[in-house]
Amino acid sequence: MYAGTLAGMDALAVIIERPERLTVDRLALTPPGRGDVVVDIEWSGISTGTERLLWTGRMPSFPGMGYPLVPGYESVGRVADPGDAEGFSVGDRVFVPGASCYGEVRGLFGGAASRVVVPGRRVVPLPEEIGERGVLMALAATAYHITANGAPQPDLIVGHGVLGRLLARLAVIAGAAPTVWERSPARAEGAQGYAVVDPRADERRDYACICDVSGDSGLLDSLIDRLAPGGEIVLAGFYDTPLSFEFPHAFIREARIRVAAEFKPADLMAVRDLVATGTLGLDGLITHRAVAPEAPDAYRAAFGDPSCLKMVLDWRSC
Repeated sequence: MYAGTLAGMDALAVIIERPERLTVDRLALTPPGRGDVVVDIEWSGISTGTERLLWTGRMPSFPGMGYPLVPGYESVGRVADPGDAEGFSVGDRVFVPGASCYGEVRGLFGGAASRVVVPGRRVVPLPEEIGERGVLMALAATAYHITANGAPQPDLIVGHGVLGRLLARLAVIAGAAPTVWERSPARAEGAQGYAVVDPRADERRDYACICDVSGDSGLLDSLIDRLAPGGEIVLAGFYDTPLSFEFPHAFIREARIRVAAEFKPADLMAVRDLVATGTLGLDGLITHRAVAPEAPDAYRAAFGDPSCLKMVLDWRSC
């Protein structure tokens, strides 16, 4: 049974009604079923990749895509009702990678709300002390997945946003010494054990593994030119336009191109353990905060302010 949570449950949620039209309003929640947990969200992060595409209307079509929608896949909260899901107690701090519990309003990805109903199998317990930094678990898991299963560590990372920083930190933990390209002076600071350079000042053309996390679909030819023979380019951003490249350059270098897919549950558990032991630090990545009702302004700042690495919405007063 779900004591006190079955009837009339609702939540305050971020709703993208249509491209560039975002509101915060209350939505009725789908009643929890077998295996579901109810989580009161404390913080949610704003993704400058996929959520920007949802907000601008440039997200490529895929099953379930459409408006209105609730965005968000970077949420941290406390279990309000564990139901019959095993391994959870009231008050546990957990990571929620999204939810779909809003009736006719789509959950893409559904985590930006004051309360969610989500299958317990999707929820990851977090250490109490992680606090708001728990919103970074999705990006940390994405970075971890890029080199999981024995894939090589990148020696060049393109982009020094949160994902690029986490990928570089994980590479340093693995014993690598990556270079990171970043054109924006506002984002060039904050390296921890690796070098950040402007690509225009880098003359190297022998990188064995280049990982692009920028999402810039026009970079392929310039990256291929920087590869060592037999080198690999990993596409780890999210691209809203088709990618193409000049074949002769890739042919001469016998280049390989790999796409890094979405993180898996095992990646989340792995980075959770790295963070819990202090091996992977999440410091210096959250730069901006706003209370949830200010979400319209917060989303514009997250997408338009180059000094904003990660914007976090605070739901605790909701």
